[in-house]
Amino acid sequence: MSQQQPQSRILLVDDEEGIRFTFGTLLRKEGYLVESAADVGEARRLLGNNRFDLAFLDITLAGENGLDLLREIKALDSDVQVVMFTGAPKLESAVEAVRLGAFDYITKPVRYETLIAVTRHALSSKYFNDERERNRANLDAIFRTVSDSILMVDQNGCLVQFNSTAERICGYRSDLLGTKAAAIKLGCGGECTSLLLEVLEGKSSRELKRIECRPSVGKTRVVTVTATPVVENDGDISGAVAVIRDETALVELERTQHLRGQFHAIVGASAVMQRVYSMIESLANLPTTVLIFGESGTGKELVAAALHESGSRSKGPFVKVNCSALSEHLLESELFGHVRGAFTGAIADKVGRFQKAHGGTLFLDEIGDISPAIQMRLLRVLQESEFERVGESHSIKVNVRIIAASNQNLAERVAQGLFRQDLYYRLNVVRLDLPPLRSRRDDLELLVAHFLVKFNNLFSKEVTAVSHDVMALFTHYEWPGNIRELEHAIEHACILSKSSILSIEDLPQDLRETVPVLAVSDSVVTAADTTKLTIEEALAAAGGNKARAAKMLGISRMTLYRQLETK
Repeated sequence: MSQQQPQSRILLVDDEEGIRFTFGTLLRKEGYLVESAADVGEARRLLGNNRFDLAFLDITLAGENGLDLLREIKALDSDVQVVMFTGAPKLESAVEAVRLGAFDYITKPVRYETLIAVTRHALSSKYFNDERERNRANLDAIFRTVSDSILMVDQNGCLVQFNSTAERICGYRSDLLGTKAAAIKLGCGGECTSLLLEVLEGKSSRELKRIECRPSVGKTRVVTVTATPVVENDGDISGAVAVIRDETALVELERTQHLRGQFHAIVGASAVMQRVYSMIESLANLPTTVLIFGESGTGKELVAAALHESGSRSKGPFVKVNCSALSEHLLESELFGHVRGAFTGAIADKVGRFQKAHGGTLFLDEIGDISPAIQMRLLRVLQESEFERVGESHSIKVNVRIIAASNQNLAERVAQGLFRQDLYYRLNVVRLDLPPLRSRRDDLELLVAHFLVKFNNLFSKEVTAVSHDVMALFTHYEWPGNIRELEHAIEHACILSKSSILSIEDLPQDLRETVPVLAVSDSVVTAADTTKLTIEEALAAAGGNKARAAKMLGISRMTLYRQLETK
């Protein structure tokens, strides 16, 4: 007996008794359940009482047209496969049968091999279609029950599916299905669809952590977006899916508890960092120029990015310039642009950073190193919001918010005659001081946990802890390079470590030689010591991943969920 699916039910409709008997006998011999009908009326009765997988219909049925019955069958159940056969084949009837949804069209006399081959082919096609429909129904059920927003695009970047959460929160509509995702405008920044298309092109998963989503209607939300390519069994990419998790409530919880372990890309839960976060929020939506002061490696660029991303300019560009890295001539061209022929080597027009930052934010790092000539030109932009490109007399108006940063005392440079006083006052409307790492040692464990997660992902490692002597060294070290130095030390250690625990021997040699090895026990401290780290801090260190945070805290994920619900 053949290996067809069990209980395959076939309807055989022909007004010739010999055909019904012969075909029915052959099909039953193959293990199929067969019902026969001599006319359309009897066929309708059988169709009303049973569900069939396949139907064989003669085109001519005692004066009636089998094509009419084909229409009725397809209207009753479109999943039924229908094969038409006739003793007088005509091109017109064959074309019409296929147009109406017939699976095949064969002519009498029908050989045994042809009958069985067509039957198996038709039923295999039906089972494949049924399985695909079940998978689609299961996927629909998953989409409906998941509380996160879900979007899916095909290999061409067209929207093919979204769930009710994405419809309610993001504004997706059924009429957008089949539309290129890049062309869909819902009043937000479109970061989610952009990430989907990047994943589709790069063929690897991507994540955007805790970005602000500003829909055209409703309140601003904080979301984490994870996008993954859809890989078929043969390895081909058939599309990409994005899961958008709303973390607004978690962020609000952190704010109300004043224990934010992370703010945008800035990590730290100490009291001094909470004040920095609050000040960033207060300044985010203001056009005011901000001067960020802090030692090298304290995260001035991260603070500038957080100011940009937290405010109304977040949809505009965030343009960065390291003023100390360029000579006066190059910095002038880089900031303001130039026209062709303005100087030797100016072979084409160049758009400057001020023009590129129009509608957004320009971050001027190490502003204390700019020359007097650049200071004068910068002052004019701050006063009049306009400038000229090098070699051009025409003024260009710009709408740019300036955020400057320095690790030098600009007031002292003003006193020394090295920095214009009027420019200093223009820049120093609001000053935001970043503490050095030695003044926020309470954040060391959280920062270590954050960097362990980062480099584990980067290097495919499974480093879960640092030894107590490493943490003691970190605690007593003065960190002249601040957080950047700590990051480089942990990166170095993760690269060299052969264990899941970082030891003194894994650290950079200059760091080991700077601080004497302290006499401590051989026990270890994990990256999220549960006696010191709060749930919010662990969640921040784990990038919002609750399973990872629970593991770091040494508790189950359900316990973590219960503790979050009781807060």
